[in-house]
Amino acid sequence: MNGADIIATALKGAGCRTAYGIPGGEVLALVEALEGAGISFVLAKHENAAGFMAEGEWHAMAGDGGVSGAPGVLVATLGPGMANAVNVVANAMQDRVPLIFLTGCVDGAEAARYTHQVFDHQAVLRPIVKASLRAEKGAIGQMMEKALTLATDGQPGPVHIDVPISVAEGETAEGPAASPSLATLTGTAAGGRALEEARTLLSSAIRPVMVAGVDALNEGAAREGEAFCRRFSVPLITTYKAKGIVDEDDPLCLGGAGLSPRADTILMPLIEAADLVLLAGYDPIEMRVGWRDRWAAEKAVEITSVARTHGMHRAGSTLLGGTAPTLAALGQGIEPRETWPGGEPAAAREALSKAFAPEADGWGPATVFHALRDVMPRETVATADSGAHRILLSQIWRCPTPRTLLQSSGLCTMGCALPLGAGHKRARPDAPVVVFVGDAGLEMGLGELATLRDLKLPVIVVVLVDASLALIELKQRNSQRPNAGVDFGETDFPAVATALGGAGVWVDDEATLRREAKAALARESFTILACRIGRRAYDGKL
Repeated sequence: MNGADIIATALKGAGCRTAYGIPGGEVLALVEALEGAGISFVLAKHENAAGFMAEGEWHAMAGDGGVSGAPGVLVATLGPGMANAVNVVANAMQDRVPLIFLTGCVDGAEAARYTHQVFDHQAVLRPIVKASLRAEKGAIGQMMEKALTLATDGQPGPVHIDVPISVAEGETAEGPAASPSLATLTGTAAGGRALEEARTLLSSAIRPVMVAGVDALNEGAAREGEAFCRRFSVPLITTYKAKGIVDEDDPLCLGGAGLSPRADTILMPLIEAADLVLLAGYDPIEMRVGWRDRWAAEKAVEITSVARTHGMHRAGSTLLGGTAPTLAALGQGIEPRETWPGGEPAAAREALSKAFAPEADGWGPATVFHALRDVMPRETVATADSGAHRILLSQIWRCPTPRTLLQSSGLCTMGCALPLGAGHKRARPDAPVVVFVGDAGLEMGLGELATLRDLKLPVIVVVLVDASLALIELKQRNSQRPNAGVDFGETDFPAVATALGGAGVWVDDEATLRREAKAALARESFTILACRIGRRAYDGKL
């Protein structure tokens, strides 16, 4: 075996099935070893997109209840290959995505006398990864055990491994790496005085509300969270990532929150009226600044498996343990009681429905989202790029199960939706996938349409065409600044789709949208539905 074989065998043992990336001469041994170990190498058109494809597959392969699974794998060559991936690596850090990032590099002695494409990968990446490691002969297996443990333990995230050419290609006497045995708080219930204090609050609460976030999702706490909410009649607000922890058609579910001031005007009075705010795996990295310090600490109980140092809020009781087992312990022996006698959660749910209803004139982004939610099968997985459309979509699109609306909501980067959808569709061909993206976001990554073609992935791409960076233009206008740098020309996206091996159509009304979406579901190639919504279509809707 060579060093690359040790790395590939460890990844295969951890359950990794696919590596995404763009090869260069310095990673050819790694690519060969991955394929030899049974890990398919998938070529993307950009390293950033490759990383999001890896994330899409990770979501698709998550276990029962949404629990985090084997990490994604991203491969890039030295220098520009590594630099191209910085954005998606930062996203994995902020959006809590386990990712093993393999880069090739020259040997130390070579770097001392050779500078072409050579710079310190680890210095660039250390601020945005859980760890940056360098493969060394004789300790490759131990390094892989450490990398896999760090990537998946606690809040998951990216781990970088720099692999010198001589280490990857050199023979080694090492045996296969051991699979890491993780000992985490996610399977352990909190206890002690803090738990008893929290139980006292729960037993007397008449107006409780739960806010659940990405940690509850990654810990697979959906089933226990739903059972707790039902048993104690607790209305649920989720972050955008945690949408679907409880079926959003359930009357207890108030949908997602995070970036919409309009939704906050409805949800915040409910939180202020609550006598118990239960934070279940809630990480405020997804939330806008308006969510800072929005409840009194003494009525907040926080369940978390990691120490919270963000400063966004305080909680009178912190239960350090896994979300699911701690919810079970919290409710043990407590008798349910009637909650919210004034019916405020039902009124809030109705108000949210009216606030994000389809446009009265019959066409616009809200109509697009409502119509497609109606047409697409219930099990559809949607992905959303960053922009005004994502905020509106996240309020409208109802998720029946976890991980059925994928997005970048920590880093909030553009250019993620198309590769997220591609990675998910490749891993789970049975699940319909619809990608929602603005015209600027799609233009950032048009090359990945060719990836859809090459992989024969019948993904539906819905592009909201307004020839503007709509969210930034809105902020620019609201701050009374002159229009600058936010408008651009209209691209013929259907023609682009045809040129790259797919199908495309312009859409200007709801009837056409419904008809073409049904046709796209039956198609074997990708489809672009280019929905012309006009400029300033999001005014008053976010």
